[in-house]
Amino acid sequence: MTPNLKIITLAPQMMHIPISWAKAEGWNPGLEDALSFYAADNHGFSAGYVDDRPLACISLVNYSNLFAFLGFFIVDPEFRGMGYGRQIWNYALDRLNGICLGLDGVVAQQDFYRRSGFVLAHRNIRYHGISKRHSWDTRDIISPRDLHYHRLCDFDARHFGFHRSSFLQAWLLQKNAQARIILQDSRILAFGVIRKCFEGYKIGPLFAEDYDHAERIFQALTSSIPVDQSFYLDIPEPNIDAQRLVKAYAMNPVFETARMYKGSAPKLPLHRVFGITSFELG
Repeated sequence: MTPNLKIITLAPQMMHIPISWAKAEGWNPGLEDALSFYAADNHGFSAGYVDDRPLACISLVNYSNLFAFLGFFIVDPEFRGMGYGRQIWNYALDRLNGICLGLDGVVAQQDFYRRSGFVLAHRNIRYHGISKRHSWDTRDIISPRDLHYHRLCDFDARHFGFHRSSFLQAWLLQKNAQARIILQDSRILAFGVIRKCFEGYKIGPLFAEDYDHAERIFQALTSSIPVDQSFYLDIPEPNIDAQRLVKAYAMNPVFETARMYKGSAPKLPLHRVFGITSFELG
């Protein structure tokens, strides 16, 4: 008989559990993701224990009691198929029952998510590229520190669907990250971040009004890292211009997820989402 998990909320010093397990799964988290993720919701990360050994983890990050995003659903490979995943899954969903939930599901788990009431919205595709220097147009490109923070939060919320100011502030303060904004006539037209990961770099988010502004931010971000480095961009498949961007820079698909929702899905401007922030937090 499978013992019941003792499920606890993770403290900051315990965030190495989901991060290291995600690394082992090949999900390639950022070097400093733990602090940013914890800042998003300090009650959102859980692990299940038997005899003081963590066997499973999950996150369900709550955005203003309106929407929550599920991630880090991992069971220690040695203990899979024994019911521990179902225990921690039920715990997470019961904790925030009644609000819309989203997730980016790996292929192997998508049937499980459907059985729990999640519905496919669209595919996300991760692309891999190799960095090089670009002769990019620097006009109107600024750092976030040169802009009132609340304005950037509002721009981010229009593309993510909900405000996430605590997370965004921590995301921008990562020491191994670069962020750029295009500001014209006091209007934000594009915003992007690139950060160091265990393997290479990831761009995310990349939000822009159109292809041209997305490309300029893309060039600025990829030119800010050393040449000949691997970098990744996660695009929502419905964004035709994002597909055009990755093809223009000879990027190759390496991984995919399914964006799924349980409840009324937020109406996102996917044509302006050229890069998803994170498969773990949306």
